[in-house]
Amino acid sequence: MGVIWSAIVAVVVAAVVILIVSRLNLGLSVTGFGAAAIAAIVIAIVGAVVVWLLGLLNITIGGGWLGALVFLVVAAVVLMISDKFVPGMTVKGFTGAVVAAIAIAVVYWLLAWLLGLFGIVI
Repeated sequence: MGVIWSAIVAVVVAAVVILIVSRLNLGLSVTGFGAAAIAAIVIAIVGAVVVWLLGLLNITIGGGWLGALVFLVVAAVVLMISDKFVPGMTVKGFTGAVVAAIAIAVVYWLLAWLLGLFGIVI
């Protein structure tokens, strides 16, 4: 039961993050919480497939500035691919995807920090 609860909490938190970034108009928009939840699931699946394909091609995402840039580009591409599968989600080009990826990372970090203050670890 713990795994299912953790997955549900992770999807809800990710959906809230996507909804917040959408409301900030930073290159990503969703129509509502349902679309944000579906987008969170699709982004997770597409991200896992992209990282798996990169590993299959022996392309690793290293550390440092170069690794951060590669990870940012991969995150933007994941958002752009996910845009094609989620009806209520739109990404405004590659630049919008990069800005949205940065915003998602920052908002997710802040939300995880705030939840951590209450003992909720995601």
